[in-house]
Amino acid sequence: MEALGLSPSFWDVLLTSGAVTQEQLREAQSLQRGGSLGLDQALLELGFVSESTLARAQAKAHGLPYVDLSKGRVSSELTARLPADFARAQGVLPVAEKDGRLIVAIDDPLKRIIVDQISFTIGGEVSCALAARSALAAAISQAYGTDSESQVARSMGSSAAEDESDAPIVRLVTRMFQEALEQRASDIHIQPGAQGLSVRYRVDGMLRPAAEHPLHLAAPIISRLKIMARMDIAEKRKPQDGRISLRLKGREVDVRASILPTNHGESMVMRLLDRSANLISLRESGMGEDDYAWFKRLIKRPSGIVLVTGPTGSGKTTTLYGALSELNRSDVKIITAEDPVEYHITGINQVQVYSKVGLTFARILKAMLRCAPNIILVGEIRDLETAEIAIQASLTGHLVFSTLHTNDAPSAITRLADIGVKPFLISTAVQGVIAQRLVRRLCAECSQTYVPSEAEHSAIGLDARLHAGRPFRRPTGCRACEGTGYRGRVGLFETLELDETLREMIYREENLDLLRARCLATQKLSPLVRDGARKVLEGATSVVEVLRVTRQND
Repeated sequence: MEALGLSPSFWDVLLTSGAVTQEQLREAQSLQRGGSLGLDQALLELGFVSESTLARAQAKAHGLPYVDLSKGRVSSELTARLPADFARAQGVLPVAEKDGRLIVAIDDPLKRIIVDQISFTIGGEVSCALAARSALAAAISQAYGTDSESQVARSMGSSAAEDESDAPIVRLVTRMFQEALEQRASDIHIQPGAQGLSVRYRVDGMLRPAAEHPLHLAAPIISRLKIMARMDIAEKRKPQDGRISLRLKGREVDVRASILPTNHGESMVMRLLDRSANLISLRESGMGEDDYAWFKRLIKRPSGIVLVTGPTGSGKTTTLYGALSELNRSDVKIITAEDPVEYHITGINQVQVYSKVGLTFARILKAMLRCAPNIILVGEIRDLETAEIAIQASLTGHLVFSTLHTNDAPSAITRLADIGVKPFLISTAVQGVIAQRLVRRLCAECSQTYVPSEAEHSAIGLDARLHAGRPFRRPTGCRACEGTGYRGRVGLFETLELDETLREMIYREENLDLLRARCLATQKLSPLVRDGARKVLEGATSVVEVLRVTRQND
């Protein structure tokens, strides 16, 4: 313990209170070792006084109140008043509010000089109380978490018995993550309203209500999650992004968190990635025999760019990882640039995007080309610079994989043109495009067969005469699927391979409708609804699900 900013009256307080004797004081002075050790530290090492006794005497000598932080907990509403990084760096903790003035605990009277800084940060009046140093350090760690991501993960992975000693908000947040994983949720949505805070889980692509909390819990829950995601808890006006690493019941979980200010407070969405889950292969994701054979042939080309498109959460990353797993051999060098690295694959060099230090997709892509890879994966093409570098790489002997956010496969071509890529580069570099969606898989326990109507056949592009008498399946609902009729998801895939005619149309900058019509006429495009119809005939999903994601319903 460093010197506590000692004053002459401090020793008078210790002596007059009987906390130490003159003889003990002289013994402590002889232990000072030439001044490198303070008298207070010497008294502690000799066991003559405790930290709390020293802090009480120091508080009395300097006219400050004393606060015993070893008893009880500080409320989350108070700790939310100060940013976690600031509190940890300065060693201060909000402990009470009296007459509109925030009282913060310090462990050294000299720290009173930062009162103005704290006052400016919170926009209000501040006063100080003195606390024992180790008790304050423990209380800060308890309130704001540690500065180590791994320690946060360990604390979130504590046993039920240990959780009993945690703050109620910490237990509540822990239970929320545990429950979401048990229900196979891919996302947690936390949304404040006029009456309270709603929590919903996205399971199999659909949002389910999970909990409703009183409005007074909204701030402490969001603050706790912000602390875990290393966000600025004092900033409530701007969107923020962060990451959380958890270990829950032996499962390694990565969480991508996003905050958006709304009229009722801050709304938060967290994407859950269970690292302990096995990587899904292309066949397991639902890719049919024909599409699988086509894709294997496409990705074995020595160069060019292969694009996977679809909205957020449509399984694009899973498809890309499946392709890399197919190509991952000892004689092939594969480098990826990802945001984030979702699964770690042995034998592949994976690089995490970190925009705050300038490590963008474009910068990583430039660097990886100097490392002589055979295959490159760019997590997402977001701008012209990334697109041009990726395409140039594909034209110089590299096989490049990447993703775009478009509704269908032909739109990927026009999207590249919208970004600013020259048409002749697109027509030369792009080898093929996969567009995909995820539909809910029918529950194996309760789905029932029925005879479909002619309208249902027509809706998914089937000729009723060719499939007469062939039953479809539909959801019913049971305990296994929690009454939804569905459990798990399966992919629908739309494939597009460019031929010379299509390349010529792209070069001439033909519009999207003409391009799509030509793709269908030459059968180079296998539409999404066609794969959906195949999944319906196989009994994997329902007509309603296919229409929901392909937007074919009137």
